Amino acid sequence: MNMDDYESLPTTSVSINMTAGAIAGVLEHCVMYPLDSVKTRMQSLSPVTSNYDISTTFKNMIKKEGIMRPIRGVSAVVAGAGPAHALYFGSYEMAKELLTRVTTNNHVNYMASGAVATLIHDAVSNPTDVIKQRMQMYNSKYNSVIGCMKDVYRNEGIKAFYRSYSTQLVMNIPYQTIHFATYEFFQNMLNHERRYNPVVHMVAGGAAGATAAAFTTPLDVVKTLLNTQENGLTKGMGEAIHQIYAVAGVKGFFRGMLARVLYSMPATAICWSTYEFFKFYLAGSNHSTYKSSITGKNALQRREESTVESAEKTAYVLPVTTTEAEDNEHRAIPSTTTNSATSTGSGGSMSSGSTPGSATAIKSVCELPSNVTTSALNLHTRHTDVKSTRPFERGYSSP
Repeated sequence: MNMDDYESLPTTSVSINMTAGAIAGVLEHCVMYPLDSVKTRMQSLSPVTSNYDISTTFKNMIKKEGIMRPIRGVSAVVAGAGPAHALYFGSYEMAKELLTRVTTNNHVNYMASGAVATLIHDAVSNPTDVIKQRMQMYNSKYNSVIGCMKDVYRNEGIKAFYRSYSTQLVMNIPYQTIHFATYEFFQNMLNHERRYNPVVHMVAGGAAGATAAAFTTPLDVVKTLLNTQENGLTKGMGEAIHQIYAVAGVKGFFRGMLARVLYSMPATAICWSTYEFFKFYLAGSNHSTYKSSITGKNALQRREESTVESAEKTAYVLPVTTTEAEDNEHRAIPSTTTNSATSTGSGGSMSSGSTPGSATAIKSVCELPSNVTTSALNLHTRHTDVKSTRPFERGYSSP
């Protein structure tokens, strides 16, 4: 495997990856936002909602706070998810392609690329998560994104928007490594050629989201506590873990796990299928040349094999003129007679008429009229000396 093999692969550009990622991120968060609000409520330490399940929490939100309550704060997600996911998918695809030149282990590539994407994504999305979760809390005093942002900044400073950043990285780096590794695993199993396949993208995305969400729920509970506190007394991850354990015990770290899995599974399925669709659409919608991603050096095809395959696919035989066909038939007569004599002398049953001539063995891809004949040409023939028994059909006629 050399560098030319890698660079000849049909991949999409960074701008296409970022555009598709932004659309996918906004669509994912907008569709799944009500369930995300339910998850935030269930993970909070408020005694009012501590024993509610998913359906009870959702019904209580609508009954006591209005039908629009589950989607309050969605505009913050729209503002943050677009650029965050654009950088997220763009950096992931770029890091994956760069690491393909270094490592032959696909899983190491996926995990390292996911970690790079997480560092960039969370730096953009963390402030919007703080605003979103403040507005999702039970009996929240905030009714608008701008009002919430101004109040948090005025009372708690800029640090409040990044109070949970280290915890979010600790949670999201393992989440994204599991997420990307699982997605790429299902892609390699079900879509090894990496063509555009909506069903595979949806199944792989859903499985990846559910698996990663289940394993990282305890860290998500810690992040929710750090984001939603208003007094600022819990200053770090260690204090948050101690407080959750003191109030709710070990079970407190698994609050909202079912809601988180039910949120992540369709969310990631929507996100990946939307992302792959817009990548495919923006790249020209050509199934024969499109490849959704790079699979790694050890999964790539050698140049020698690919060259032979392409040569076989594009090979063709030029049509033979009547004069050439007659010459070939005359040349074939002696060899046919010799073969039949040999077969008869050795007791074989094959007759001379059963051996096809070499002219009939040639099949042409594009056929010209069989009655077109031309006079023999030599190096001293002028174009005015060429006559034809019939005018050619390409717009030229004989004088």
